[in-house]
Amino acid sequence: MILADKTAIVTGSSRGIGRAVAIEFAREGADVAVVATKRVESAQEVANTIMGMGKRAIVVKADITNREQVKNLVATTLKEFGKIDILVNNAGVWGMARFWKTPPEVWQEMINVNLMGAVNCINGVIEHMMQRKSGKIINTTSLAAEMGAPRMSAYGAAKGAIISLTRSLARELAPYKINVNAIAPQAMSDMSMQIKEENPKYWEESLKMYLLGFPEAEDLAPAYAFLASDKAKCITGQILNVDGGAWIG
Repeated sequence: MILADKTAIVTGSSRGIGRAVAIEFAREGADVAVVATKRVESAQEVANTIMGMGKRAIVVKADITNREQVKNLVATTLKEFGKIDILVNNAGVWGMARFWKTPPEVWQEMINVNLMGAVNCINGVIEHMMQRKSGKIINTTSLAAEMGAPRMSAYGAAKGAIISLTRSLARELAPYKINVNAIAPQAMSDMSMQIKEENPKYWEESLKMYLLGFPEAEDLAPAYAFLASDKAKCITGQILNVDGGAWIG
């Protein structure tokens, strides 16, 4: 097990990619703080699954845009597990609208959650990781940031900022032996389902990009586990596309 004796915080882990990552981490030996903003019952189901695998898990309700709630998340995790080895910034929001029809409040929400939420969580754990001179931070970006996508200017811009944040932090935290990477995932999600339902023709056309087929969330989780492990100790500042080949398709 590549994450034996590790502890992790995974935000947005009540469903989707975050859920798959939390369970994969436990499968690889980690104890996990399952974090949700609203879906606490679903988060508890994830925690129960993890505990059924013989690992420890806690559920923490936290709005990542609120620094006080993030502080409580970190404090609760430290009290329960004694340390934090891994932070996965997975929680996020998305939306689709033409650029000229996207209101300022939507832009602000994208920045607040997708960028500042990650910033808040990193700020929450960074002192602990720096003191220990050890840590793995994995951010979640998007193909929309790398390739651009119609009706996703606000979402793509916020996720593009995550790419810059990842590379800058990787340089800044390298002296403390903290690895900072990001994954640009693609998997069946609420977002992809909405695209499929609202624009089936566009959906069918876009599927041609996925050279290896359209991934499920469980297909992505091992990549997160690898970057969170000591096997990736020499990898930092990288953006890993786990997307069925869409980036080159």
